[in-house]
Amino acid sequence: MTVKPIPRKKASNPNSFRTASWEDKLLDIIIWILVLFAVAVTLYPFLYVVSVSISEGSAVAKGSVVLLPKGFSLDAFRMVTNNRQLWISYGNTFFYTIMGTVLNVIVTCLGAYPLSRSHFFLRKPLNFFVAFTMYFSGGLIPTYIVVTGIGLYNSRLAMILPVLVSAYNLMICRSAMSSVPQDLFENASLEGAGEFYMMLHIAIPLIKPTLAVLTLYYAVARYNDFFNAMLYLGDSNLQPLQIFLRRVLLQASNEVLQSAGGQAAAAAAENTLKIRYVCIVLAAVPIFVITPFVQKYLVAGTMLGAVKG
Repeated sequence: MTVKPIPRKKASNPNSFRTASWEDKLLDIIIWILVLFAVAVTLYPFLYVVSVSISEGSAVAKGSVVLLPKGFSLDAFRMVTNNRQLWISYGNTFFYTIMGTVLNVIVTCLGAYPLSRSHFFLRKPLNFFVAFTMYFSGGLIPTYIVVTGIGLYNSRLAMILPVLVSAYNLMICRSAMSSVPQDLFENASLEGAGEFYMMLHIAIPLIKPTLAVLTLYYAVARYNDFFNAMLYLGDSNLQPLQIFLRRVLLQASNEVLQSAGGQAAAAAAENTLKIRYVCIVLAAVPIFVITPFVQKYLVAGTMLGAVKG
């Protein structure tokens, strides 16, 4: 008796719009409309800020800039970049961002590794205390008293030590290290490797995507930090770029206009809004430059750190 093979149905392509049912087509159309709307809402503020910053001052004063620039002028850029305080603030921001991020990642790895090891006898209580700080804190005033009491006021360390580690990022790094196969640690331990060696040569290399994401998180937080500078840095020569930007935005660009002097200030005084947007563009440039290089790690690193709780 001959058994005839059962003919297989051709697998339908779920991504094919032509062969999909009308319900699927309608759903795809709605999704694309929502995506395009989200892109437009997200992209428009950036385009508007850039357009205003390079448009003619008269067009900005009249409010005729809606999306694309009207005319072309870099006078406001020249005026802002000639301000000495801008570059001092830029240098301070780069120092706080680079040094703070490096120390953040180092301390996060040093704290996450022992919490990820199942045989560490203080693992559970320390995990509890770390998670406790995510929901409860000492408050702003006690923190200010502690920071100023140990002599960190008007010190660069005031921008680094109080935020040396994030409990949330520590949990992500701990979960990523917990997902590393334990056989690797056992084999290395049998070969005589110590815990510090296994952390450097096994755990950290295997969670590079997660570390890339945490580095980006820390760097963006450091770069945008202005509240700690407002509290602990009274010297303008120590203040970061965000404090300079805040002064320009709140004080109607008087600081930039006064430093320009002469005809340049008179020409730009007709529209201080343009100077504000120029400062915003200059402050956002480093983030725009760095983000594409770590963007590929965002999804993979975040998902890797979320495998275990």
